[in-house]
Amino acid sequence: MLGRPRCPTFHREERDKRDVHNQDGHALLFVCRIKKVIFSACELGIFDLLTAPPCALTAQQVAVSCNASVGGTERLLDALVGMELLHVETQEDGTALYSNSEVASMYLAKGGAKSLHHVAIYRSQTGYQLWNNLADAVREGKNQYQKAFGIPPEEVFQAIYRSDKDMLKFMSLMNSCWVLDGHDVVMAFSLAGFRDIVDLGGCTGALAREMTKAYPSSSVTVFDMPAVVEMARKYFLQADDTFAFQSGDFFHDELPVADLYVLARIIHDWSEDKCVNLLKRICDVCRPGGGVLLVEATLLESRRGPVHTQLLSLNMLLQTEGRERPASQYAGLLRRSGFRDVQVCRTGKTYDAILALK
Repeated sequence: MLGRPRCPTFHREERDKRDVHNQDGHALLFVCRIKKVIFSACELGIFDLLTAPPCALTAQQVAVSCNASVGGTERLLDALVGMELLHVETQEDGTALYSNSEVASMYLAKGGAKSLHHVAIYRSQTGYQLWNNLADAVREGKNQYQKAFGIPPEEVFQAIYRSDKDMLKFMSLMNSCWVLDGHDVVMAFSLAGFRDIVDLGGCTGALAREMTKAYPSSSVTVFDMPAVVEMARKYFLQADDTFAFQSGDFFHDELPVADLYVLARIIHDWSEDKCVNLLKRICDVCRPGGGVLLVEATLLESRRGPVHTQLLSLNMLLQTEGRERPASQYAGLLRRSGFRDVQVCRTGKTYDAILALK
């Protein structure tokens, strides 16, 4: 039943090289400001406003709609023009009309075809609070929920799901993660031979939705905490979805028997011991010939890149008890847990796929 990789292996060492030496020194330190400009525009709803007809508005009209000052709005809009996320057209009477660029409409407006709006909101309102404590995280070697939000760091997801509002914010982030990468990871291997598929920690069902589209003859179930399942059914379930939800804690509750278990952005949350414990639990209930599919952002074997994955690993330090790993380390965890025939497919996107059989 082991699928064949559908994607080539990318030379990440070459792809990830960046000629930072030619950049202006000040530009290196402006990155955080650029991000915050985008995040703030998302929070204010500017990209959504400029998507709706008439699609071109003055700074005053935008300010009124966003309940913001005209002067501050104009400066923000002009900065977005400078970043080529907005267009501006000056009328004969001198009035400036602002409109979205194609990139802004696609990625930053809520209704964009590949919207990352909720990713921006989460990073602005939660991520930035934690990243302010990066130096402390490096010193202490643990997540920073206590300093950022006054919440004990021991129970990671109790901190992440500290309120219904924060739970919905995080789930919206997870839902958006598969907008760009979901199709690639479910197609990385041919999974058509796996009849019953369980997406452990599948959150909103966004990846399960991609799997049902790619493999309509397979039965797909999302297994997650009761509160998450309730929220997913309320806010994210679509009328034509064919996958099912099942409530439970994958560390403690009985796991459903299946042919394939998907762990997408799950293993990187936990310590090595917890990862092996979870994978052994999966191996125990997995049908013979079945397997597990890990979806993670993998580091190079040297751990010297890609930069994006290195930054994700720092984010794991700030938010969880886990880390990003090279593919060989994921393969080692799988073999220690009873799996074999490990194959790796580098998708060329943020997340890669690792498939192993029981």
